[in-house]
Amino acid sequence: MSLLEISGLRKSYGPVEAIRDVSVSLRDGELVCLVGPSGCGKTTLLKCAAGLLAPSGGSVTLGGEPVTAPPPNLAVVFQEYGRSLFPWLTVRRNVELPLREKKVARAERDRLVSEALSAVGLADRGDAYPWELSGGMQQRVAIARAVAYQPSVLLMDEPFAAVDAQTRAELEDLIRSIWRTFGVTILFVTHDIDEAVYLGERVVVLSGSPTVVQETLTVDLPAERDQLTTRSDPRFTELRTHVYAEIQSAKKPTPAP
Repeated sequence: MSLLEISGLRKSYGPVEAIRDVSVSLRDGELVCLVGPSGCGKTTLLKCAAGLLAPSGGSVTLGGEPVTAPPPNLAVVFQEYGRSLFPWLTVRRNVELPLREKKVARAERDRLVSEALSAVGLADRGDAYPWELSGGMQQRVAIARAVAYQPSVLLMDEPFAAVDAQTRAELEDLIRSIWRTFGVTILFVTHDIDEAVYLGERVVVLSGSPTVVQETLTVDLPAERDQLTTRSDPRFTELRTHVYAEIQSAKKPTPAP
């Protein structure tokens, strides 16, 4: 049974049809990457899945329940980490904030925050302020905040697009580590083909706007992955080449039904 079910999703802005018909399902504990041409509606789709934007048609369900507003067991990590952190709060207080809103008891809050900061490698930076940290470390804080919230589903919208290549590789490994450790279901939106193949168990390729699902590809790489071994695997090259070809094909406008 699917945990997150996006079925026949449509989204229009007046006469402009952005998303025509998208169906994606995620099983409990699955990590799925979503790729497609620039401007194809990946972020719009994610906002609909998160209950932040009302679709024009179709449905989104989480655990069998309709998503019509942000559900309590779902968290989102956005690309613009700088805007999502409060510069006047310490790292620990930023991570703790959603738990305060959730009325979690103090002792439990402390435990969850410490566990999340340790998971992202920031156990010793809890008293620092976001502006004292590098961009990559700030994104780790945003990820820690999402993890501490204990969501069943984590939606990530191109979270590493604004960091350098070395930091990006470290954060990719961090996400796979968190996914294995906490068993959270992840839908990861990216424009980076290599990243999608490296991270995902499946890659969903979207077409150009108006958007439909062009292909869903199973990533048959070993479960244990690392930046050197996995990326030098001939099968990795085959998969990323296939996805690249699909995205080039997807840049053509979707024909009218």
